[in-house]
Amino acid sequence: MLYYLFDYLNSTFDFPGAGVFQYISFRAGMAAITSLTISMIFGKSLIDYLRKKQIGESIRDLGLEGQMEKKGTPTMGGLIIIGAILIPVLLFTKLDNIYIILMIFTTLWLGFIGFIDDYIKIFRKNKEGLAGKFKIIGQVILGIVIGLTMYFHPDITIREQLPASTIKTEIHTQNTDEPNKITSESVSTKPIHSTQTTIPFFKNNNFDYALLIAWAGPEAKKWAWILFIPLVILIITAVSNGANLTDGIDGLATGTSAIMGSTLGLLAWVSGNVIFSNYLNIMYIPNVGELTIFISAFVGATIGFLWYNTYPAQVFMGDTGSLTLGGIIAVFAILIRKELLIPILAGIFLMENLSVMIQVAYFKYTKKKYGEGKRVFLMSPLHHHYQIKGYAEPKIVMRFFIIGLLLALISIITLKLR
Repeated sequence: MLYYLFDYLNSTFDFPGAGVFQYISFRAGMAAITSLTISMIFGKSLIDYLRKKQIGESIRDLGLEGQMEKKGTPTMGGLIIIGAILIPVLLFTKLDNIYIILMIFTTLWLGFIGFIDDYIKIFRKNKEGLAGKFKIIGQVILGIVIGLTMYFHPDITIREQLPASTIKTEIHTQNTDEPNKITSESVSTKPIHSTQTTIPFFKNNNFDYALLIAWAGPEAKKWAWILFIPLVILIITAVSNGANLTDGIDGLATGTSAIMGSTLGLLAWVSGNVIFSNYLNIMYIPNVGELTIFISAFVGATIGFLWYNTYPAQVFMGDTGSLTLGGIIAVFAILIRKELLIPILAGIFLMENLSVMIQVAYFKYTKKKYGEGKRVFLMSPLHHHYQIKGYAEPKIVMRFFIIGLLLALISIITLKLR
């Protein structure tokens, strides 16, 4: 909203300083500061309210050290994160941008599903919460909406390469913060609707999902959405549930999400910037640079929430927060055509998911074969395995953070290492 106000003041009255709102970098910085402030200052008030209303976490005794001391800790703190994301986004972004609309929808939709789950656990005293099938249905609906919109919406396009003259024009019209000095020429392509994405570590790293159904002949591109949408659903479901599983010890899901968000912000910046995309020889995605502002608010919100969520946690995010964080990361990666980086960037979530799948599958297999179930890990998800081994929570979290940073750096260098 402030963007439109200051745009009006600048264009109508040439108001001093109003033009700075045209720049993505300024609005991204303001979004990060605002979200950080909201989550830190107003977060305390919400925590006090949750504690007053006795909206606390119910804990199953798994025999983990320090676990039962967490009983009664306020939960549903994901409301802090959601509020700290959406308020700066509404203030500083172009609200008619289709990418921003999709991210707002993702945040509200998964936040609603997570809220219902937490509500059932806390107020209905049902520890199982919302049935898993309903969570999956909600994630499938989100995947269908994102997939169909990306495939059919006229404003969602890509350009593989741009000529120097076009880049100069784009700079002046989109205010990308970059000088208009061009050092190299490239081949011109028009904006196109495409199911192309980026494959890490490959030199010519654009891949079109339509190639997987090339046997359909000339009609392959027309029917690519049949393959694209299930893939979108799979990614959203896997990453959202991975974040949910990771949210098992204080600060783990929050901090790792902040690391992933910072990396995605950088990738969105270069993908939506005509200079950087041309220099890095990656697809240019018109209008996607606006997502830098959204992800800045996301990072600010998660870091601010970490103020209260770090060990020993004063508040838990609950499914309200964890499902939302994972969904945002997944959808954001899909929108900037970097979803195939998810196994690397979101490797922490992947490890947590795999540890549960391996544990369950091996237990069932050995029980069927030997009559007694055996386990690969002392406990799953993976972070509980290390707790059983005697590692302190802060040490586990910090080491997972270090691994997350390493994976983030690997994700970034894929821009050049191919």
